[in-house]
Amino acid sequence: MTFERVVVTGGAGFLGSHVCAELLRRGSRVVCVDDFRTSTADNIEAFLADQRFELGVADVAEPIEVPGDVDTVLHLACPASPVDYLRMPIETLRSGGFGTLRALELAARHDARIVVASTSEVYGDPVEHPQRETYWGNVNPIGPRSVYDEAKRFGEALTEAFRREHGVRTGIVRIFNTYGPRMRPGDGRMVPTFLRQALAGEPLTVHGKGEQTRSLCYVDDLVRGLLAMAASDHAGPVNLGNPEEVTVIEVARRVIEVTGSRSPIEHVEPMQDDPRRRCPDIRLAQRLLAWKPEISLYDGLRMTAGSVGHVLAGQRLT
Repeated sequence: MTFERVVVTGGAGFLGSHVCAELLRRGSRVVCVDDFRTSTADNIEAFLADQRFELGVADVAEPIEVPGDVDTVLHLACPASPVDYLRMPIETLRSGGFGTLRALELAARHDARIVVASTSEVYGDPVEHPQRETYWGNVNPIGPRSVYDEAKRFGEALTEAFRREHGVRTGIVRIFNTYGPRMRPGDGRMVPTFLRQALAGEPLTVHGKGEQTRSLCYVDDLVRGLLAMAASDHAGPVNLGNPEEVTVIEVARRVIEVTGSRSPIEHVEPMQDDPRRRCPDIRLAQRLLAWKPEISLYDGLRMTAGSVGHVLAGQRLT
C-alpha cells in the first residue's frame, strides 16, 4: 500500500515524530495533529520546511477537522510516560477515550484505514507469559496506573465497535516498551531515566530488586511494524515488541556499559501495580506482517545514549 496523505495524531511526540519522519522519507504527505502537552516542537522542527508536512495544533479529544483527502489515520496521541499520566490522569483518559473516538470519526468521514496504538499495559500484571493477543489481562481498574491502562482498553473496545457497526477499516497494535532518540530525558520511563542518570554520574534508581522484566524494542523497528500494520487489512490486535526479555537490573547494567559510566545502582521502593513480567508473543506479527525486530539492545541503547547526551548538553548551555 502507498500512503498518500496520512494523519498522525500525537505526531510531535517521541513515537509520532519517528513515524512522521519515515512517512516523509517514503514520499507521503503527513498531517501532524498535536497539542504539545507532552511533546515538543523540537521533534518536528526538521519537517516544517517540507511542503508535504502540515501541522495542526489541536486537542485530539475535540473533533478533528482535516480538509482534503486522507487515506490513513495513525492514532498515537496519549500520554505514555508514568510521569505524565500520573500528573494528568483525566487528560490521559480524555485522549485515550475521546481522542480515540475523534480519530475513528475522522477515519469514518474519509473512508480511511486507521491504526490505533494500544499498549502492552492492557495485559496488566500478566499471569500468562509470554503475552498472546488472546490473553484478556490482569489489570487493576482503579489503581493509579489505570488511567492509562483503562483508557487504552476502552479505546480498543471503541475501535472494534466502529469496525463492526460502521465498517471502518480499523487495526489495533499493542505496543510493548519502545525506546530511542527523542525520548525526553526526564519523562520518567526506564531507558531515558537510566541514561540521564548514568550520563550525569548519578545512581541508577531501580525500583524494588530489579527482577521484574521488560522487552525493549528500538523505535525504528517499531515504526516498521506499525506501518506494516497500516499497509495491511488486519484488524488485530497485534503485538509489536521485542521478544528478548531482560530484567530491569540488567538494563541498568547495560546502560552503565554503553555510557562508560561509573554510576552505582540504587534500589528504591517498588512502584504500585508495576508488572512483574513483560514479554510479547510476536508470532502473529511475524505471520501476518512478516515483521520482527532487528536492532540489538546494545546498539539501540548506544544510539539512544547519544541523543539523550545531546539534549542534556543543550540544557546545560541554556
